[in-house]
Amino acid sequence: MSKNYEHIKKPEWLKIKLNTNQSYMKLKKLMKDKKLNTVCEEARCPNIHECWSERKTATFMILGDTCTRGCRFCAVKTGLPNELDWGEPERVAESVEIMGLKHVVVTSVARDDLKDGGAAVFGETVRAIRKRVPGCSVEILPSDMKGDYESLSTLLAGEPDIFNHNIETVRRLTKRVRAIAMYDRSLELLRRVKEMRPNTPTKSSIMVGLGETKEELIEAMDDLRANNVDILTLGQYLQPTKKHLNVERYYHPDEFEELKQIALEKGFSHCEAGPLVRSSYHADEQVNKTTVQRRLEYAKGYEESSGEPLTNTNF
Repeated sequence: MSKNYEHIKKPEWLKIKLNTNQSYMKLKKLMKDKKLNTVCEEARCPNIHECWSERKTATFMILGDTCTRGCRFCAVKTGLPNELDWGEPERVAESVEIMGLKHVVVTSVARDDLKDGGAAVFGETVRAIRKRVPGCSVEILPSDMKGDYESLSTLLAGEPDIFNHNIETVRRLTKRVRAIAMYDRSLELLRRVKEMRPNTPTKSSIMVGLGETKEELIEAMDDLRANNVDILTLGQYLQPTKKHLNVERYYHPDEFEELKQIALEKGFSHCEAGPLVRSSYHADEQVNKTTVQRRLEYAKGYEESSGEPLTNTNF
């Protein structure tokens, strides 16, 4: 790869307007006080201010802050993993309640050192959020757990509103971009989720600008649809540091719009595409009507069984 690639100038449409208002600073302090990690911060997401302050969504990163993998696109630190913190699920749920979130994404570092890949902690986190804020929809974004499908059942037991797993890039570039992960294993994971929970929307994301061709992107879309994936997000890869993969080119917003139209024509129920789009971008808009109805029934059942009205539904 030519060293000149790292000097490609960012185009005008990639400039980010930061909005560090009082609401954002309050939430940032809350995360620190609760000793919680968010992928919004760790992965340097450009949309953190919009999501936290305006859309009332956030992506919590559980299982510690140290990943056992070393993907060449990711800013999350790698190394020896932390010990499991079983108090983490309750702290996440409490923060969701305090923040008044209406949609939360629960992701994690990869924990290949754990037999279940962290699935049990995922399940506890979803249940804790459901208990504290029944009206908040929950999306989970786990690793591939190295193909352990017994752990998949543990993940789905909490009935997440969206199951998200990112293929990240096209087939040809997977080995160079993603450590340990396999393109076909990710597709199989998404397929199995749909077989086990047909009514749960599945979702995946692709970064562009790593050297893929348009034809390869379309092929990846076809592969996802062949495995019944419902939702797709497409965003520009941005190099976190000089140690990470170089950006080979920047896509124009018009190109993203074209890719979005292609995705919708292929049958995706929802597609977010744009230079600053990330996997969790506008995730609250992707919750289907089935989920909303289920949350309403959950709240109604809670009130009937407890005799107490719910005040923190956040519908």
